[in-house]
Amino acid sequence: MSNVYGYTRVSTEDQVEGTSLDDQARRVTGAAMSYGLELTHIYREEGVSGGVSLFNRPEGCKLAFLREGDTVIISKLDRMFRDARDALNVIDDWSELGVRLIIADFGDVMDKSNPFARFMIEILAVFSGEERRRIKERTLAGRRAKREAGGHLGGNAPFGFRKIGSGRGARLEPDPEQQDAITTIKVARLKGYSFRDIERIVQKRHGMYVSHVTVRRIINGEGIHANG
Repeated sequence: MSNVYGYTRVSTEDQVEGTSLDDQARRVTGAAMSYGLELTHIYREEGVSGGVSLFNRPEGCKLAFLREGDTVIISKLDRMFRDARDALNVIDDWSELGVRLIIADFGDVMDKSNPFARFMIEILAVFSGEERRRIKERTLAGRRAKREAGGHLGGNAPFGFRKIGSGRGARLEPDPEQQDAITTIKVARLKGYSFRDIERIVQKRHGMYVSHVTVRRIINGEGIHANG
């Protein structure tokens, strides 16, 4: 007996932009109905980047065990693939196995009677990979802009700063006492004191413990945290 599987996926970025699993599921269901197919199951992949290959995902890996005559339905190619090589490898395997892949609003891309099907799937795969690259660039740009604006990207506050607010509204502001300690650390290093000596100097002068490891990181300009 052949099975018909739907597949939906959202990553963190997609969730923010409002790409809903339920919306995808409705499109998958509609495509199944238009082909006279009854869905066996819809796999819901939540919070997984499209950069992860299909068969390495918690739900996607279940599609590695399809049989001849099975069908997979997706709302868009980029819900299943963001990497052109992964897309083409999987599609080649499924084509050889006799598995159909239907993309809502596009159709059965395994239909050998359509001479443009293979060409179009290759084009779509390339564009999916390009979109993944753009999403990554936007994410990095957003993080960089937030950092430059004093926003906090998560984790403990770096030594010398304290976190104000929470969640997306979190930002960093200088901690006056820790900033004074950083000045002491840098001056003491210029005078030739060892990291362990500076650890003791800071504790005596500022009444706070800063490990020699944290001292070294401050001197080297590395990202360090308040509990370092």
